[in-house]
Amino acid sequence: MSHHRNPRALLTPAMHGVLDRMARSGKLPLHALTPQLARRAYETGAGVLDIAPTKVDRVEDFAVTARDGHALPVRLYAPHGSVGAALPVLVYLHGGGFTVGSIATHDSLCRALSHQAHCAVLSVDYRLAPEHRFPVAFEDSWDAVRWVARFGSEKGLDSRRVAVGGDSAGGTLAAACALQARDEAVPLALQLLFYPGCSSHQDQRSHKTFGHGFVLEAAHIDYFFNLYLRSHADRADWRFAPLMADDVDGVAPAWFGLAECDPLVDEGLQYADRLRAAGVPVDLELYRGMVHDF
Repeated sequence: MSHHRNPRALLTPAMHGVLDRMARSGKLPLHALTPQLARRAYETGAGVLDIAPTKVDRVEDFAVTARDGHALPVRLYAPHGSVGAALPVLVYLHGGGFTVGSIATHDSLCRALSHQAHCAVLSVDYRLAPEHRFPVAFEDSWDAVRWVARFGSEKGLDSRRVAVGGDSAGGTLAAACALQARDEAVPLALQLLFYPGCSSHQDQRSHKTFGHGFVLEAAHIDYFFNLYLRSHADRADWRFAPLMADDVDGVAPAWFGLAECDPLVDEGLQYADRLRAAGVPVDLELYRGMVHDF
């Protein structure tokens, strides 16, 4: 997409105010912290742009077993009026650069999705880097999707109506899970992608235009990826960069929610275009004047 000569002029007045307050706070950026301190800081600040938590009918914490025996924490949300019904389910993968974020940081979002879409939402606490590097986050995410397909009925979920979604790094994981679902003939109804990372290298024009001063900075991206990836060779793996997939034919229909003032916007648009070219139904919303993580 084309980019404005003065990119800050694209911001909405409200977003201008948010960025100004963030700049005045004087807090150290996440990339200046250890991963452990970055997680605490992210947890503390996660509610800044959140809506108020929505009441839902049921919230249940439990664990599913990952391929290596790890007890993978998940949280299931069920909307009001869902008693006795087999619910469609969205498997949700939180953002945070594969390094920060959790079920707790995305609780309000998952509640809202469950309430507004009248579906169950299964939020997944996949393992984080650097303690668990690529491809563990993907494997945990896919193991959760596969668990829903095989055993979701035990929790009142309709395994014929499964979607996968996520924001930022979680959007990357969701897109990769949609590719894996296609390859393993696991039917998915939808992939819900909020400003996903899709590219192996961050060299699109939007990375240069919005790489400083728009919440997600180039230094953050370098920090997260250096903690997550084992080596440079991992960048060529479609489980990290869905644009690297040999083909995207036959994947689930996709909804994209992209932020105009986001370093990742161009790669999101590129992936949407690639899906359309392969005949995959795509619906895309470009939120004008918004930044990453809005």
